[in-house]
Amino acid sequence: MASLHAIVGCLDRELNTECFQDASHNGLQVENDGLVRKVCCGVDASMAFFEAAAQEGADLLICHHGISWGDSLCRITELNYRRLKFLLDHNLALYASHLPLDAHRVYGNNACIANALGLRNVRPFGEYKGQSIGFAGRLGKAVSMGTFVKRVQSIMDREDDLQVMDFGADTVKSVAVVSGGAADMVAEAGRKGVDVLVTGEPVLAAYSVAQEYGVHVVFGGHYATETFGVRALGQLVERQFDVESSFIQMHVPY
Repeated sequence: MASLHAIVGCLDRELNTECFQDASHNGLQVENDGLVRKVCCGVDASMAFFEAAAQEGADLLICHHGISWGDSLCRITELNYRRLKFLLDHNLALYASHLPLDAHRVYGNNACIANALGLRNVRPFGEYKGQSIGFAGRLGKAVSMGTFVKRVQSIMDREDDLQVMDFGADTVKSVAVVSGGAADMVAEAGRKGVDVLVTGEPVLAAYSVAQEYGVHVVFGGHYATETFGVRALGQLVERQFDVESSFIQMHVPY
């Protein structure tokens, strides 16, 4: 058993939460009675996640997309009411980390993906509001684009074919990673001579930019690219506070 506020303090310090300009109100969004025996991690603060976590006996939920964004909780009605009531009724605390978790050099979505891809000489990439939230690096050796796409598909644990904007060379070596909805960062990849950008979901505006810069873009799925960070945070809490953690997989195809 651990103190909720001890865990929150650890996460806030590690993630440098206060240094990010973000629509998400990162950190503890909903409190419980102050004790944590079990942590469940997930990408989205949805009722399906809450219900699954309650079934597992969780006291603390850690997610990437929380329930408090801008003035989203200015009225506690409809979905806000249902979600908050469920959390309070089940004594579930909710901790959210959006941009800080994308950007973290060890536990972040992008650092974890870069590591899983085997990138070397990793450096910051993907400027957003004055902060770099992604990473770029180089493969140990150049591989065919087809081989690289299969590697991405494998680490995302997806069986379906990934969407690809295939506009670069037949082989790739330099890779940039920005999880989630970051297709617009293909322009930065083009300017910096990156062979392929790995991100979550496609947008039409990125198509012509990728084509004109001659850059490949591989879309692993918004959800799939953002499972890495919360898993890593759960493992961190488990090590630091000797409480059980688990990741709840929702199999979201987007």
